[in-house]
Amino acid sequence: MIQRDTPYGAFNFQVDLGTGVVAGFSDVSGLVTEMTVAEYRNGIDAENHVRKIPGIHKVGDVTFKRGLMGSKDLFDWIKQTRTDGYKAKRTVVIHLQDEARSGPVATWRLQNAMPLKYTGPTLAGKGGGDVAMEELVLSCEGYQVE
Repeated sequence: MIQRDTPYGAFNFQVDLGTGVVAGFSDVSGLVTEMTVAEYRNGIDAENHVRKIPGIHKVGDVTFKRGLMGSKDLFDWIKQTRTDGYKAKRTVVIHLQDEARSGPVATWRLQNAMPLKYTGPTLAGKGGGDVAMEELVLSCEGYQVE
């Protein structure tokens, strides 16, 4: 990442779902990684306390939201996961861009991502200007920040 005095806005990003095509999402959330620890006490330690040894790491599920635009690409991926299993896993890339869109300033590369949950829009006949939103939750085995 490039050092600067002000933080980047969270609104200027692109998502590649592993197909090379950039998908237009309004929200991406859940970029979380967590380390577990094993507590251990050495029998010859003079002080009665535990040492914390790094264990396995976990990656959270990542949620993508977008307005429904008639594309079936998300559901097609779910269908592929149902039929092909682990072969449907992809690398999903999220690029945060600067205000001038001159290129990515941070990139999250989700490894071995697969659809976990799809939620279609909430439909209501009350009228109004609400956008029909769809949501995709991905499970991934790890991610790298570049």
